Amino acid sequence: MHTKMIRTSARIVVLGIAGALLLTGCASSSGDSGDADSSVGASAAGFVGVREDGESVAGGVLTFGSYSFPSALDPTKTQATASTGGTEMAAIYDTLVRSDSDSGGFAPQLAKALTSNDDFTSYTVTLPDGLTFSDGSPLDAEAVKWSIDRFVAGKGDVSQTWINIVERFDTPNATTIEFTLKRPWKQFPALLSMGPGMIVARSSEAGGAFTPIGAGPFILAKFAPHEELILAARKDYQGGKPPLDTLRFVPTSGAQSQYESLESGQLNMTYILRDEGVIKAVLGDGYSGYLSPTGQNGIGTINNREGRPGADVRVRQAIAHAVDPEAINTRANNGLGTASSELVPETSRWYNSTEGLPFDPAKAKALLDQAKADGYDGKLRYLATSEPSQQATALTVQASLNSIGFDVTIEYATDVTDLVRRVYKDHDFDMTRGGAPVGEEAPYINLYNSMASDSKNNPSGFNDPAMDTLITAVQTAPSDDAIRDAISKVQEYANITVPYVIWGPASVLTAWDDSIHGVKRNITDIMFFDKAWISSK
Repeated sequence: MHTKMIRTSARIVVLGIAGALLLTGCASSSGDSGDADSSVGASAAGFVGVREDGESVAGGVLTFGSYSFPSALDPTKTQATASTGGTEMAAIYDTLVRSDSDSGGFAPQLAKALTSNDDFTSYTVTLPDGLTFSDGSPLDAEAVKWSIDRFVAGKGDVSQTWINIVERFDTPNATTIEFTLKRPWKQFPALLSMGPGMIVARSSEAGGAFTPIGAGPFILAKFAPHEELILAARKDYQGGKPPLDTLRFVPTSGAQSQYESLESGQLNMTYILRDEGVIKAVLGDGYSGYLSPTGQNGIGTINNREGRPGADVRVRQAIAHAVDPEAINTRANNGLGTASSELVPETSRWYNSTEGLPFDPAKAKALLDQAKADGYDGKLRYLATSEPSQQATALTVQASLNSIGFDVTIEYATDVTDLVRRVYKDHDFDMTRGGAPVGEEAPYINLYNSMASDSKNNPSGFNDPAMDTLITAVQTAPSDDAIRDAISKVQEYANITVPYVIWGPASVLTAWDDSIHGVKRNITDIMFFDKAWISSK
């Protein structure tokens, strides 16, 4: 039996990538170079192999390979995360603030200034004078209020978090927005760097059909769902016309094809999720990027809803004990990742040494037998895509669970978009591989999203008032040490209730070729292109 559910021996392989350059700690996006001997997974998230920028060059088209190509460009309809369309929308709308890699906090983006009171119950955003949307209409405090009210009413991503924390927000003058919170939250600006902070113009709803109109550096030129999104540089952007002429986003079909498209020059930049082998190859080839080795990014999402096998906590516990995270790492990641059942990895600033559930097939079988004695037939439907690492995970889970008495059937979604729909909208699954990454900037958000009873982004349907209380304690903790302690208590209770099973952190790499410069990163790996430019290779 494993004495601690985290292993580092396999991780060393991916960490020692020859030729990969990682800025250990946090680096600016202005092109700082890293230490060639730095390793990947053993370090905090950061920029990898970013070259000195030099003087920007005007013009050019940057082609970006999207992970899950957005079907809509409305922040109330599409999650503002890098994997689901957040980068695309940020280019159109910007965000009021963004996460700051240098400080670990938040900095103004669209806004001019961001301040708070001493106990983090009140925040003030100050806008620049004369700020306008791309249609020429003023982006003032009232426009911000209208857009956020629209976002909340439209039940956009994190809107429930907004409702739960914001008491009110006022607009004392044309350039000032004051937010009063119901309780302290040091990382409240995270919401202003996500969907609520993407300010949509009133004119976007003129005529009844939504038109993407924002204050970002690019405007919509063409949107063909499932085919391509083309954005043109905005000449009157507040920071001046972006160096790039055009941003082009296209769908992709898995990490290996993304890598091949980078190599062939079809893509300049792409978002690669959870494929440690491909990420190793990309970095080994000397591509630049931003690497996020994020906790809980490799999980087994179990449908807890009534009528599903996972509604029985004994079934969830059996699954957790029956599947060895090391087996997932070996089969899906060629042993290049980290196997762990902990909420946050050792590389995280929130690491607290609280262990997750151990691999214990004997205990798993005993729990399953108890559930079967009460009428459970052992059948379970596992939903996957045909992407190689997803298939490998599915087959590993199937073999592990069947070996103790489950009867697992694998079903395949058409693509990532179909899988997301079946999991998050239709809830048509018993189990699937997913991610609930505990972000470094604001760990409360994804703990809430993935486990809170009233979260609209809780794909498992897990509902437990005691867990809600523990998650709220993460939000209100006044210091980093207090946050770590609060997360530790969440881990301890998750070991009992098993909202989902944790197989380890997983890397996300936003990679680009050496012609791309000046990219900035935001929370959830959203990228900004207002200062990005293309040089000759």
